[in-house]
Amino acid sequence: MTITIRAATRADIADIAQWNQAMAWETEHKALDGTRLERGVSVVFDEPRRGFYLVAELDGVPSGCLLVTYEWSDWRAGDFWWIQSVYVVEAARRAGVFRRLYENVRQRAQAADAVGLRLYVETENERAQGTYANLGMARCAYYMYEAEFPRS
Repeated sequence: MTITIRAATRADIADIAQWNQAMAWETEHKALDGTRLERGVSVVFDEPRRGFYLVAELDGVPSGCLLVTYEWSDWRAGDFWWIQSVYVVEAARRAGVFRRLYENVRQRAQAADAVGLRLYVETENERAQGTYANLGMARCAYYMYEAEFPRS
């Protein structure tokens, strides 16, 4: 099996939105609005300051993606790159797709002089936590809090 990683293009918007919808359901049992998802994904292409998507292809077939966004660290005078919206289609799981996505992001981040990589993971998702640990990531000492505002 051949895994290739490439920058996503607008032609990938529908797949990325569909994968985000599947990921939200699989991890949190949240049903997300497809129209809003497509709009949200499109904004990343419209406004590159928000981040970028990478797409993994397994034997030439789009099989997964992730989103990178940026967080400025005044303590370090540089950006952390946040890995978000990770999804690998079921048929491609355990084939090294995420590992290749991660390696690609890591190389890009180091080349861009980012100060590090971060991601968050559901507390119950032990499989993903194990994957991240095996890649050399460490659980940090912070809890994550949020205040979500209703959207129309």
